[in-house]
Parts: sequence; structure tokens; C-alpha cells
Amino acid sequence: MRYSGDWMSLVDDRILEYIHEHDSGSPKKMKDEGRIRYSRQHIARRCRKLSEKGLLKHLGNGVYIITDQGEAYLAGDLDTETWTAVCRNNNKDR
Repeated sequence: MRYSGDWMSLVDDRILEYIHEHDSGSPKKMKDEGRIRYSRQHIARRCRKLSEKGLLKHLGNGVYIITDQGEAYLAGDLDTETWTAVCRNNNKDR
């Protein structure tokens, strides 16, 4: 389960998943490959926002990579509303 902040939109997860799977990505490439069905401009805006929040890092020329915080969010280990680690209890009561 992922803990999205109120500032996040639906496309943000798709962007983070794409960059996680491909090691890097640009809004143009994400749009051209057809996996993210939003305009290149919208994807670029969301990449900038994700970069401002620390989930992506902008390398220049429109190319982004995912950060450790981005990886933690995808794994369900980071709440992007409170910016706290999520503690998951793996020892379920029997």
C-alpha cells in the first residue's frame, strides 16, 4: 500500500513506476511510449513537482531519475503527506 500526499495526482505513481523500471526517463519518452496517457506538458509539470518534493532528481535536458525517497514511496515505506517512514508490522496476531 502506498501513502500518497494530498499534493499528489494519479499520474505521479505512473511516472515513478516508469522511471523505476527504466532507470531514467523524460516526459517526451514517457508520452511517446504511450504508457502514460497525459500530455507531455502535464507529465513535465508533474516531474518538476516530484523533483521539488525529492522523489525524482532532474539530471538536465528533461531527464529524471528516481531518488531513494521515490523508491521508498513506491515500496510503501514513505508517507508523502507527513514525510515519515511507514512502520509495517509483519508479525500478525494469531
